[in-house]
Amino acid sequence: MDKPTLYPLKFVPELKQKVWGGSKLHSLLNKKEGNAIGESWELSGVEGTISKVANGALKGKKITQLIQEYNAAIVGERVYAKYKDTFPLLFKFIDAHQDLSVQLHPNDTLAQQRHNTFGKTEMWYVLQAEENAQLILGFNKKLNKDRYSEIVQTNTITSVLNSERVSKDEAYFIAPGLVHAIGAGVLLAEIQQTSDITYRIYDWDRPDTDGTLRELHTKDALDAIQFTATNPKIPYTNSLDKRVQLVSCPYFVTHKLQLSKDFSIKNFQNESCKVYMCTEGKAMFTAKNSSVTIQKGETILLPASCTHYQIKTENATFLEVYIP
Repeated sequence: MDKPTLYPLKFVPELKQKVWGGSKLHSLLNKKEGNAIGESWELSGVEGTISKVANGALKGKKITQLIQEYNAAIVGERVYAKYKDTFPLLFKFIDAHQDLSVQLHPNDTLAQQRHNTFGKTEMWYVLQAEENAQLILGFNKKLNKDRYSEIVQTNTITSVLNSERVSKDEAYFIAPGLVHAIGAGVLLAEIQQTSDITYRIYDWDRPDTDGTLRELHTKDALDAIQFTATNPKIPYTNSLDKRVQLVSCPYFVTHKLQLSKDFSIKNFQNESCKVYMCTEGKAMFTAKNSSVTIQKGETILLPASCTHYQIKTENATFLEVYIP
């Protein structure tokens, strides 16, 4: 039996309840209603939360099954050669009704040694931020391992955290080792490596949904923290109807694509699939005689075999992502 021809794919969002979650994923991004929903995993190859197709002839198939069946036709020659049957990125929308834990992530080397998994490089794009909402990004003074250990022992870590006001449409690159937290009142899109490894170093002395305090990873974090100051905010100039690069790193390249008119794409990065997260408006993607409509808060994957496609826009803005 012949396999169905690949087409623009939508996936069933996996909603995650979090102690810090809220209601904006429902009210602003049209996700199913739920209690304290903190994350919508839009497209995931993480074990235990592997995304399933929501539309068309392949409905119900997992992304990992599609890669096994279609190989490079879905993810691209370059990507399949490097990652085989693993989908290497995770796409989320996150609603922080309360402050998230202060945390960091290991790099590939440390994650492989300790957890036999990828490290976690990620980026954020802010969809909405309440007045005076903040992000925690690094430290507000120079520290080293010894000084940091003293601060942890005296439970005064909040005194050295660097907080910054955040606004809609800002973007941030969160490298491994950067101490960070999303503050209350922030709704954002997150693009990251396929990894769920987080080292939590402070959690506001807050019980989890089951009433117990969540584990801190003080010892693991010590070897992973980046004490050298970096500025994670991504400078960019907005522009209509053309790609604006936000991030280019070894794991993903992300453009902002704000469309005031229809957009045709031919032979763009054909050795990788493309993923579009819709952050504003509505649009219809057409490829291989198949059309799919997406709106704000939805995500779509264009298989690598869809080399030509059109976007018919209704004031849509996207994060356009491919794997280098």
